[in-house]
Amino acid sequence: MSASTRMIFVNLPVADLSRSVAFYEAMGATRNPHFSDESAACMVLSEAIYVMLLTHPRFAQFTPRPVADARAASQVLLALSQESRAAVDALVSRAVAAGGTADPAPKEDFGFMYSRSIEDPDGHIWEPVWMDPEAAARGAFQAGAEGAASAVANGDGIGKPSGYDAAS
Repeated sequence: MSASTRMIFVNLPVADLSRSVAFYEAMGATRNPHFSDESAACMVLSEAIYVMLLTHPRFAQFTPRPVADARAASQVLLALSQESRAAVDALVSRAVAAGGTADPAPKEDFGFMYSRSIEDPDGHIWEPVWMDPEAAARGAFQAGAEGAASAVANGDGIGKPSGYDAAS
């Protein structure tokens, strides 16, 4: 990786560090021991994406705000691209086998884009997603996804399950 490569560090509070490390390893991440200790684990998802699993006391050192319960409130949705539809399904299967929950949000299939969701043991939601590379190069709406453009125009939008109502 070059010195100019931009990296993303997703910091997540976790109740049980060992359980969370095992979960993320089952999803394909590797633990970087150089940035891990008894209160934190650096999980490498790719050359540029890292997940810092932090015990609640350690996480609290980085923010003056209370540590949120991810099962009670959503603060962020984390999408992670996959190389195929099969890879999306395989990641969900591995997550479930490691103690995660499959599809806390409905699956979405727009033809050119396919996504599912995973809830980790602490309630953090990840969305493995595949997008047809040709469709991505043309732009999602030119890909011929029936109804996707009108869904966005009507306020339903990609990323919201059918029947989604923000008011309810």
